[in-house]
Amino acid sequence: MPEIGLFDAIYSARALRRLKPDPVPEEIITRILDAAIRAPSAGNAQNWAFIVVRDGEQRRRLGVIYRKASDIASEMYKARGRPAHMTEEQYRRLMTSGAYLWDHMGEAPVLLVPCLQERATPARATFPPSLRRCMSESLLMNGGFAARASIRPCRISSWRAVRSDWAR
Repeated sequence: MPEIGLFDAIYSARALRRLKPDPVPEEIITRILDAAIRAPSAGNAQNWAFIVVRDGEQRRRLGVIYRKASDIASEMYKARGRPAHMTEEQYRRLMTSGAYLWDHMGEAPVLLVPCLQERATPARATFPPSLRRCMSESLLMNGGFAARASIRPCRISSWRAVRSDWAR
């Protein structure tokens, strides 16, 4: 696989929603995971783990979870409507390709599932519940599809709400 520059990668990245059924070589999975663990984390905590799912039945079951979570995403897309920068045809293609992925995720030859490992914090470093929930949900949303099945929107209307939690 040829190497490309950072900005070439950023500018040319596209969502891939139609997955090939070809087996994925172990060396590729190892390289992807090696790159993933190099993502920055506060205090270099790296409080994540990755599960490599090759078993067909397990992939199918994860596909079902992904599909259920996608029903929520679909409703969110419908509620917000077509973005102004997209034509009707572009929006239709976006929704159609997303729906295809939602229906076929479990058919991928391998799934890499990122998981957040919660770590205990000292009592004096405890975050208020609303901020802690927002932070963990934000991490999960950035972490991958499996976690999205249980995501609720982070609802902090102001820092006043966060500050009031500190007093509890």
